[in-house]
Amino acid sequence: MEQLKFLTKNQIEYIAQNFELPIFVYSQTELEKYGNIMLNFPNEYWLTVRFAMKSNPNMNILKIFNNIWIHIDASSEFEVYRALNAWIPGNHIQLTAQEFPRNLKELLEKWIFYNATSLHQLEEYGKLAPTSNVSVRINPWLGSWATNRTNVWWPSSSFGIWYEYLDQINEIAKKYNLKITKIHTHIWSWSDPQVWANVSVMSLNIVKHFPDVETLNLWWWFKVARMEYELSADILEIWEQVKQNFINFYNETGKRLKLEIEPWTFLVANTSSLITKVQDIVDTWNDWYKFIKLNTWMTEITRPSLYGAQHPIIIINNRVETADFVITWHCCESWDILTPAQWDPEWILPRKLNIPEIWDIVIIEWTWSYCSAMSTKNYNSFPEVGELLIKNDWTILEIRKRQSVNEIWKNEINVF
Repeated sequence: MEQLKFLTKNQIEYIAQNFELPIFVYSQTELEKYGNIMLNFPNEYWLTVRFAMKSNPNMNILKIFNNIWIHIDASSEFEVYRALNAWIPGNHIQLTAQEFPRNLKELLEKWIFYNATSLHQLEEYGKLAPTSNVSVRINPWLGSWATNRTNVWWPSSSFGIWYEYLDQINEIAKKYNLKITKIHTHIWSWSDPQVWANVSVMSLNIVKHFPDVETLNLWWWFKVARMEYELSADILEIWEQVKQNFINFYNETGKRLKLEIEPWTFLVANTSSLITKVQDIVDTWNDWYKFIKLNTWMTEITRPSLYGAQHPIIIINNRVETADFVITWHCCESWDILTPAQWDPEWILPRKLNIPEIWDIVIIEWTWSYCSAMSTKNYNSFPEVGELLIKNDWTILEIRKRQSVNEIWKNEINVF
């Protein structure tokens, strides 16, 4: 059976007695641990680690990472403002956005660094900031993925400038006297070091087309094993191969490239739990399914429904009897399922769990990355839940209040 990752039963009891459930709980100790693992990656020359704040943008998280010198990648102008509000220095923020920012000139004055993700964006940037430095994101047509919904580098993906348009990039740069000082590639991969090695070689070959490049940014998804049967990426093996490719590039070109990495899921996936409770138990007769209904789900976490992603589930009680259950939630929505088949959200796969009673506490583990930040907030008019941080001194502090019900409709305008 699954074990608690960082919470203790005493902490769970205290939280359940003093805060309304469901609620997210984050660990400062675990955040700093995984951040420092990344900061100590093998690299031959220089290294910057960036956190993709879209995975969890709470200001306290941004500050924890900033304090250990991890920089930020923002996915919209609004994330930039949010990071600046958390006192993240502008020169620690890179903006990589699908939508061209309306206030880019203002943001550039705050020293943020822009990463163009299309030829149109690069053209518009050149009009705003000629004779400046800029980064470009390239779709390298190499990588791997879990489902079609997580593909970020194939011809069917709109992310980045297609790798066969390098000449067009240089034409725009020449037109506006821009220096392409950074190349950015973004892939989804698993635990095979050879995939990483191949992508780094392809990315380094792209760098050769741009004489002013100083930095190669590798926005990579390192597989984090949430379930016992999953395999995590071997970080050291991967980066020893990538490090050697950077050395080979120097031996060939005489250029020492700075390395940037953006291991967003790795930084935060294992550092959070969602505390919830059983609010009903139903079945569809003995030969079909038994369901546990929790007082949470797609209003807090959508990953299983979107991707078939798996999360450990722990029922807090003293019973030893187990049975196979499907976990469902409080929303009136057919895809509101926590226990789909792995990487296949179209199928349900019951889990063997302790037999619960109504109001038992349930812990959903590893819910930091793309959970609170990517939920269907306010669906069925459920309020946004709160967030807690367990600090290094073991104090438990509220870092986001639970939304009040009247805040759900406060921006509506009554015209009758």
